[in-house]
Amino acid sequence: MLKVRNIHTYHGYLHVLKGVSFELSKGEIFAIVGSNGAGKSTLLGTICGLYRSKKGEILLENESVEAQKVESMIKKGVCLVPERRQIFDSLTVKENILLGAYHRYKKEKKAVMKEMDQCFELFPQLKSMEERLGGLLSGGEQQMLAIARGLMANPKLMLLDEPSLGLAPLIVKDIMNILIQLRDNFGTTIILVEQNVQSALKHSDRACVMERGEIIIEGFSKELLEDDRIKEAYLGKRHVG
Repeated sequence: MLKVRNIHTYHGYLHVLKGVSFELSKGEIFAIVGSNGAGKSTLLGTICGLYRSKKGEILLENESVEAQKVESMIKKGVCLVPERRQIFDSLTVKENILLGAYHRYKKEKKAVMKEMDQCFELFPQLKSMEERLGGLLSGGEQQMLAIARGLMANPKLMLLDEPSLGLAPLIVKDIMNILIQLRDNFGTTIILVEQNVQSALKHSDRACVMERGEIIIEGFSKELLEDDRIKEAYLGKRHVG
């Protein structure tokens, strides 16, 4: 579904992504883990059109899209759920959700309203507070709202940037289980950027580790959970051999 080939992205003179390549199949959860400054968020921004790569190619369903703008990528079915949620505090839950469908609301109003009902089925907590202001929600509720807003874009590919940031472990588990539902029930393809390495690997199909703008390890998530390099560097378990 998605092919990222030898992507190089700069922020000014800073060379952030240095030849990143990977492929993603439809209906797959792909986790990208690594420390702060590894280039994970820049990679998501490059895929969705926020940043322009200076070299390389991005293919979405065999169409070259690395030169596309954000608006075009949204229409092609790529949605970014940003770090720290970025909920509109002064808008209600319902209004925040509807903003996710701003680009098709007028032409597809009936479908949009039906999809909003489906979001409330997926997130029943939000249904009971649909008239509450977004700024009055807890961190976990805001993350659910951010995902629901993203789903209203009717995405083929959902990019999530640090969805567990600042959340309690039980809330993180709920969020991860919702991502699995999206994959299993709707066939949504997901790229999950996370610093919570253990949670990311437990709830994804495949994963990669980024360091200093490069992918240094890639494989099936279950296998990476048992990789001694991952255990020592990210899970706090020193390998004795």
